[in-house]
Amino acid sequence: MSRRFAAVDLGASSGRVMLADLSEGLSLTEAHRFPNGPVRVAGRLYWDILGLYREILTGLRAAGPVSSIGVDSWAVDYALLDASGAMLGNPVHYRDDRTAGVAERVAASVGAESLYDVSGLQVLPFNTVYQLLAEPRLGEAATMLLIPDLIGYWLTGEAGAEVTNASTTGLLDVRTRAWALPLVKQLGLPEGILPPLRQPGDLLGGLRRDVAGEIGWSAPVRAVGSHDTASAVVAVPAAAPVSGPAFAYVSCGTWSLAGVELPGPVLTPESRAANFTNEAGIDGTVRYLRNVMGLWLLQECLRAWPGSDLGELLKAAAGERPFAAVVNPDEPVFLPPGDMPARIAAECRRTGQRPPASPAAYVRCVLESLALGHREAVRQAMELSGRDVEVVHLVGGGSRNELLCQFTADACGLPVVAGPAEATTLGNVLVQARAAGLVSDLEEMRALVAASQPLRRYEPSGGRAGWDEAASRVF
Repeated sequence: MSRRFAAVDLGASSGRVMLADLSEGLSLTEAHRFPNGPVRVAGRLYWDILGLYREILTGLRAAGPVSSIGVDSWAVDYALLDASGAMLGNPVHYRDDRTAGVAERVAASVGAESLYDVSGLQVLPFNTVYQLLAEPRLGEAATMLLIPDLIGYWLTGEAGAEVTNASTTGLLDVRTRAWALPLVKQLGLPEGILPPLRQPGDLLGGLRRDVAGEIGWSAPVRAVGSHDTASAVVAVPAAAPVSGPAFAYVSCGTWSLAGVELPGPVLTPESRAANFTNEAGIDGTVRYLRNVMGLWLLQECLRAWPGSDLGELLKAAAGERPFAAVVNPDEPVFLPPGDMPARIAAECRRTGQRPPASPAAYVRCVLESLALGHREAVRQAMELSGRDVEVVHLVGGGSRNELLCQFTADACGLPVVAGPAEATTLGNVLVQARAAGLVSDLEEMRALVAASQPLRRYEPSGGRAGWDEAASRVF
């Protein structure tokens, strides 16, 4: 049997098809990378899903024959299909404003406590449940497919919903890991649009004949941890399983998902008040976490400074005055696309601080603010779950940012192990590899990552007083 696997990884700003080889250790090769930008039409923000699918086929063609294919992506967004399987329209981008006020109306009608007790999900304005309640074509739909499930359907012709991503919809019962049909009915949503649930590792099916003909080869497609954070947490190179000494993780990219891995959900009133989420992980685990706005802040700043060099900005930011200005990265004002430096400046003025005076100062502000966001999420995850944390694993693209890694260690007062940067891809292929019998369990997967991927360790440096004072300004 071939030990090569293909991972389709769709991120919120770019996508890629990666080729993994487990013949000797675990090595990755990029077959194809492509941009993923929103498209605004008549005031509405969409994903270019057909363009993304075209690029996926290009990447699979370049990858060549493999043992299997797995697909992961960002969460919450979906497409509606009619009874023939045709898409009713391009998926709307989660940063679109169509859900304004919906969460508040749901809380008033159903009760925030009741909703949380079933789904365990943090309140974010773009959660799938709120998008569906703002959906004008819901009555025409026969099926709702989340983004990775949609790609899987186009590749194989088989519809379903992988459970780690389904847990981000607000419509999954976090205890039973089944669709919460009484809640769906109470919300007035059509339960018939919810497809059968799948588990990571389940076989979707073989490639459709036309797809195989287009890329020149065929292979089975398997469900993986199709929420990209679920795959990323699989690849956290922790030395202990979920039942052992606790670690915290920060899956850092466009968003930072910061929390701990648990054997079951935390559904206390305190957890709901802190807006912590309980998302389904691999092998019955729970990803107990909170979203932090992430490197989106920096990405949008860079868009406002055409021609700027991130490497040079990071070097300059390291020399800027510490804690000159910090913001709460999760303020709603930072969610939409647009002029991020102007919004950061306005938030600084609102909180009685002088705005940054240069791009390097803005970068320092963003990275210190993100580290404070990581600190607050890790601190609350420990407090609310009752688990002590010995180390923070920072994985994903943000692990390449040495300044952010050191700031996170300093802010948390804990060692930070940075890497792997390709955690999502690694988790994707490791679930496929287990289905093929090449690894046995989550502990072995993580040991393989630790043995094969470059990692860096950052120890806390300096005192906590500066971080404590900065946190008091924003939290």
